[in-house]
Amino acid sequence: MTSEHSELLELKNLGMASVNILRAIGINNQQDLDSMGAVEAYCRIKKRGIHVSKVMLYALQGALMNVHWNDLSPELKEQLVKEADEQTVIN
Repeated sequence: MTSEHSELLELKNLGMASVNILRAIGINNQQDLDSMGAVEAYCRIKKRGIHVSKVMLYALQGALMNVHWNDLSPELKEQLVKEADEQTVIN
């Protein structure tokens, strides 16, 4: 396991399966995820044909905020889904 791999695994909400998915879209460390953001990462995952639920979107945002995804406010979850839907329409 590389140090980048373990760095992502240290983030809340991310397990090995999530880390492997992130690596498939070019996210190799926390800085990559910070730069891309949760919505863009989620949309790229979906665009690659990888089936993930909205929980992945919440998990990514939670990882960025260092909180469990289930502790995100309903308003934030709604905003994330709206942004992801808008981005999907644009692309």
